[in-house]
Amino acid sequence: MSDKFTIEDLKSILRECAGEDEGVDLDAQILDTKFEDLGYESLAIFETTSRIEREYGVSLGEEALNDADTPRALLDIVNARLLSLA
Repeated sequence: MSDKFTIEDLKSILRECAGEDEGVDLDAQILDTKFEDLGYESLAIFETTSRIEREYGVSLGEEALNDADTPRALLDIVNARLLSLA
């Protein structure tokens, strides 16, 4: 684990927690695509953020669930939390 949360880290956790819809290419440019459009519902995002909290030792709270509607937004929130821990 590093002190920076990357798109590759997020893709891995998404695949492990929520699976991958066959119609979704997580290897494509997904940073600004809404999770809903990627096929991930709120439960999948909840499981993903819970896993991030455990593995990275950060508290994401409601902000991550309410404000992070794209991978880029979630990355920004996680990395801001990691930075505040440093």
